[in-house]
Amino acid sequence: MIRAHGLEKRYGRRRVLVGVDVELARDGFLLVTGPNGSGKTTLLRILAGLAAPTRGTLEVEVERGRLGFLAHEPLVYRELSGVENLDLFGRLYRVPERRERIGMLLERFGLWDARNERVAAYSRGMTQRLALCRALLHEPELVVLDEPYAGLDEQGAALLDRELRELSGSRALVVSTHDPARLDPLATGRLALA
Repeated sequence: MIRAHGLEKRYGRRRVLVGVDVELARDGFLLVTGPNGSGKTTLLRILAGLAAPTRGTLEVEVERGRLGFLAHEPLVYRELSGVENLDLFGRLYRVPERRERIGMLLERFGLWDARNERVAAYSRGMTQRLALCRALLHEPELVVLDEPYAGLDEQGAALLDRELRELSGSRALVVSTHDPARLDPLATGRLALA
């Protein structure tokens, strides 16, 4: 699914990534770790096609519409309700049986009761849960999650744990985290950035 060799990324004179190699199968789970500033977000943006490497080769064998991406920012519309956000993204991705899929995700992530509230009224954790619903809505073949536990309380983290366990082995996952022990049992590959 992903093959990268010698990836480098520079912003002016600043080198963010140097000589990164990645190999991920269609059913693999790549765990990306490293301190702040090590290039985790930059690497995930490159793998998701949102940034180009300065040097190196990259092959990602998935159509853009079959990729689910969660960034540091939730990328949801604050003036819309939770269900309106997911309906919009469902239309963009042409999700079959959209309403059923949206209802199922809102229920799974504990947002059903708040589905008609504007996202501006959501807590940080609720917004993060909605962003996870958005990233998974179209049942992507490749799921790229940048610090998905950020802002989640224990209940939200447990919901995400369950979801990742269920997705593991059925699609390719790339997840960056500061808590690798939480996901280590699921990982088929590990990349520690310095």
